Amino acid sequence: MADLKATPREAIGLGLMTITPNDSPRDITTILSGWNRDSKLALDELMPLVSAELRRRASRLFASERRNHTLSPTGLVNEVYLRLVDRRKVGWEGRAHFFAFASRTMRRILVEHARQRAAEKRGGGARAITLTASLASAEPDLDLLDLDEALGRLFDLDPEQGRIVELRFFAGLSIKETAAVLEIGEATVVRRWASARAWLYGELTAS
Repeated sequence: MADLKATPREAIGLGLMTITPNDSPRDITTILSGWNRDSKLALDELMPLVSAELRRRASRLFASERRNHTLSPTGLVNEVYLRLVDRRKVGWEGRAHFFAFASRTMRRILVEHARQRAAEKRGGGARAITLTASLASAEPDLDLLDLDEALGRLFDLDPEQGRIVELRFFAGLSIKETAAVLEIGEATVVRRWASARAWLYGELTAS
């Protein structure tokens, strides 16, 4: 299990970004099952149970952000809430599915802000990330936009590996949770996660 203070810098190399939530999976599952009947009511019941976990995940995503970012972890969670309000028919499959969607939404919001800032001031949207891999010692500095573009290329080549990276690195799901969301074996997740990391490292360090 990853240390609760591990940063994305450490996580992509170690393959660990799991947080043990202090919510009640049974309560969350019950609320999510009623989402399609009344999404607003379900969301209002759900947020008190998941807000602390979402803030922890948001804080982790902000670990390498610039100090003067226009968003804060709390602001990021608020934006996720606003986007969830518009989700009517979802068919949530449990807490892991919900947190995967919420964390993926956080990433997209940060990418949108980075692109906007980069458009306003060249280079201003870069979020420094140090990518490490067990098969290499070099640690080049990257930014969030580079990583997002590389992940998009990975999705084009292998959607399943792209999803695994999203769920493991950005959503912070465990091997077991990732396997459950994707409905594949845990051994497959381990193997394909290692392959995806190696591909991303090569893609992002190519001269």
